[in-house]
Amino acid sequence: MPAAAGPRFSIVSAVHNVQRFLPEFIASIDRQTFDLERVEVVMVDDGSTDASLAELQEWAARRPGLVTVLSQPNAGQGAARNTALEHVHGEWVTFPDPDDTLDPDYLSIVDRFLTANERVALVATNRIMFYEKTGVVAEDHPMRRMMTSDQLVDLDRSPGFFHNSVATGFFRREVIEREGLTFDSRIRPIYEDGYFCARYLLACGAPLVGFLRSARYTYRKRGDGSSTLQNSLLDPDRYLAVPRYGYLDILHRARDGRDHMPEWLQTMILYDLSWYFSSDAAVAGVPTAAKGEVAEQFLAMLGEIAGLLDPVAIESFALRRFPSEWRDILLHGLSGTRWVSPYVVVDEYDRAQKLVRIAYRFAGEPPEEVIYSRGLRIVPEHAKVRTCDYFEHTLLYERIAWVPADGTLRVELDGTPAPLRDDWPVPVVLDARPAQLRRMADPTADAKAQAAQAADEVTAADRAALRLARSVPVRLKYRGAWALMDRLHEADDNAERLFRYLREHRPDINAWFVLQEGTPDWIRLKRDGFGRRLVAYGSLQYRLLMLNCAHLLSSQVDAPVTRPAQVVRLGEPGWRFTFLQHGVIKDDISRWLNSKDIDVFVTSTPAEYESIAGDRTPYVFTSKEVKMTGLPRFDRLRELGATVRPDDRKYVLVCPTWREWLNEAKAPGSHRRTVHPDFLQTEYVHQWRAFLCDESLRQLAADEGLRIGFLPHPNIQPALQLIDLPAHVEPLEFTGRDVQHLIAEAALMVTDYSSMAFNAAYLDRPVVYFQFDADRVLGGGHVGRRGYYDYERDGFGPVCASVEQAVAAVRGAVSGARRAPAPEYLQRIAATFPERDGRCCERTVAAVESSAQAARRK
Repeated sequence: MPAAAGPRFSIVSAVHNVQRFLPEFIASIDRQTFDLERVEVVMVDDGSTDASLAELQEWAARRPGLVTVLSQPNAGQGAARNTALEHVHGEWVTFPDPDDTLDPDYLSIVDRFLTANERVALVATNRIMFYEKTGVVAEDHPMRRMMTSDQLVDLDRSPGFFHNSVATGFFRREVIEREGLTFDSRIRPIYEDGYFCARYLLACGAPLVGFLRSARYTYRKRGDGSSTLQNSLLDPDRYLAVPRYGYLDILHRARDGRDHMPEWLQTMILYDLSWYFSSDAAVAGVPTAAKGEVAEQFLAMLGEIAGLLDPVAIESFALRRFPSEWRDILLHGLSGTRWVSPYVVVDEYDRAQKLVRIAYRFAGEPPEEVIYSRGLRIVPEHAKVRTCDYFEHTLLYERIAWVPADGTLRVELDGTPAPLRDDWPVPVVLDARPAQLRRMADPTADAKAQAAQAADEVTAADRAALRLARSVPVRLKYRGAWALMDRLHEADDNAERLFRYLREHRPDINAWFVLQEGTPDWIRLKRDGFGRRLVAYGSLQYRLLMLNCAHLLSSQVDAPVTRPAQVVRLGEPGWRFTFLQHGVIKDDISRWLNSKDIDVFVTSTPAEYESIAGDRTPYVFTSKEVKMTGLPRFDRLRELGATVRPDDRKYVLVCPTWREWLNEAKAPGSHRRTVHPDFLQTEYVHQWRAFLCDESLRQLAADEGLRIGFLPHPNIQPALQLIDLPAHVEPLEFTGRDVQHLIAEAALMVTDYSSMAFNAAYLDRPVVYFQFDADRVLGGGHVGRRGYYDYERDGFGPVCASVEQAVAAVRGAVSGARRAPAPEYLQRIAATFPERDGRCCERTVAAVESSAQAARRK
């Protein structure tokens, strides 16, 4: 039968356990303004165990001329689509997902475009994101840059365009049948779509694609995270089958019989690879299957893929974020051959110390490095080699050095002078759009536009505050000031302890403490006589202080502290930032901290210091920034601990930390988090309640005269009142509590992964680790990655995986009169804290003061 005699469109959809979404999907088809007499819908139920099939059958019964329902045992989305392809008759075929929806004029818009553009090979529609969890609808899909208008694009002439989604694509059935195209079931859990699209376009004489901004397809981002895409990183096939049967296969097919690899296909592959890198580079850490042998095989294939791509394609890719580090890895880090970047980047200037930071990258053995300043060969003031780690492997190295800024600089690598540049390379521009052309012709245009926009955002009150900040009385009041703060709404951490030390021992330092006004800690500090030195966060006084202070010191390092919008919109801050921390770092959180502008980085243990400042670690920080001082709060903790005799230690202090997957994201400008709605049904709550409710634990505490206190992380505190705790457990809150007193009064601390264990160890208190979800937490599911610290090897007490083991460990630690860590743990504590001398605040102050002085030349 000729194609024209059949339906205009065939809609194919594979269905598996999506009953709750089907009514919306069905309604979006039924309400199409296009003549549904010219449409056929083929729905394939792929072994659903919910009521999906019944829902489809009811629709088919209601619309017998429109809907055909097929059913098969579960075989995967690709296999279900292949089944449907055997039953379609339409001129054009599309494959929408059954949890998404189509705008009413969706098919009508596509039909008009096809009629006007007879040579089009494929039509791509506009993906609109629906975030089910929040209800937000946004046009923010990464592919939106291709949807600026309704246009016909020749991919061979515009290789920055491609299409990789069959759900939002329309394909000629004649091409599918001629080429025998099907979905490759080996390619899973994702990329079946991309592979199908690529093979289809390679089979077309000319890859002419219609990009239709006006044809809106609403893509549902499921709130429960249950979609295949959202869970794909946990599937080993994402790293094994997809590269092997997807990327490598299509690249080899494209190369056969062609003089040149299609640029659009290379862009398409690089787009997909960028998601591998960005997922692995995520600040919070992402649970992934790319470990061990899976990671080894993936990297081997990644090297093969990179070898099939043109270097210029890698250098010019700019569809989404693709840092130069990733480009260098693809171009040089996977080949197994030695490479050194042919330039040195000068990217930081420390005005106070008169130093600049230089950097270059290399693969394999490092180059012979010679640095000259004022014509003399010098040794850097501070230097290290940073590892660029992805997928459990070091793929590249970056040499970082701080050198004098007050003399002519020359760097030679392997005997050759290296050009100095002010930044890492940006993508090479091969195809410039009008806006890019204007920017290239006038490089200052963006800066001018940004300055104009910033000026527009500055209010009359802002301008008045800026004038006041520059006035002589205000400058005198805050001259050389140190602004200290912990959380926006809480104190009683390292910043408060250092602030108190400064007021008592260093009144010559102009110290101020920042906090939200009216909070319990504000009232407490005011009651303690610090009212004249308290500054309300966000107030006019706060802005005056921040516009004039010399130092900002905080236990927090996120934007509301270090880049407060109400201050930075008036100008770049001039303070030097000291990161006081709120615990001892034991995990690898380099991906979070490396982007932070830190002048002094406080550490507390030799191992922690070495993991951050040491050579061949993933941190960018060197001995210039990182100082071993101890946490300021340790001084008071030491004093309190000495006042509590063993017989007066009354708490079994239970202190679980938080989990990234348990909390909602913070609101912009806030330090507060709320827990997910299903928090009470999580394993976290189940396991900790089981421990706290254990009858033998209750009896043990009663026999030993101990109280059980439950003090979860501040991010879990909002749900503390919701947890059904037994009567013998005392819920403890950080707000209004002197946590250091609680630790001093503890006979033992039970935690999971919290750095609070270091506080207990500092006082030689026993520790028990209850780690029922170690695989997920330590496997990248929480913030950070596994670092230098191993709980079995380095921890301060036994590591337990079950409630029974944890209770037994508590019994062993608190039964009897000693109530002290076992000898092996005491040895670890002594090695971890070689100096417990009450001088942490003193050393911190010295580090801050020396950071603002010119470096002494070696």
